[in-house]
Amino acid sequence: MASIRPCLALVSKTTGRRQFSLSQRMRLKDNWDQECLPGANVPFSIQSKWGLATTLVVYVASAVAVPFLAMRWQLLKKRAG
Repeated sequence: MASIRPCLALVSKTTGRRQFSLSQRMRLKDNWDQECLPGANVPFSIQSKWGLATTLVVYVASAVAVPFLAMRWQLLKKRAG
């Protein structure tokens, strides 16, 4: 009985390692073909040229407009108070 315990401990360790490596391989194999496609890492669709152009113009325009809108807001607060 005493000689079986070390063997059982090794069995659980090797089984756990095999299961981890198998799950890691399955996880890595799951979407490897999707990662290398152009546009797979952006949160919007790049299939339509005009849709992409519209999305980028709105994004850049909103980023540029925020400081001007904040300045206008502060000037209106100053004039009212």
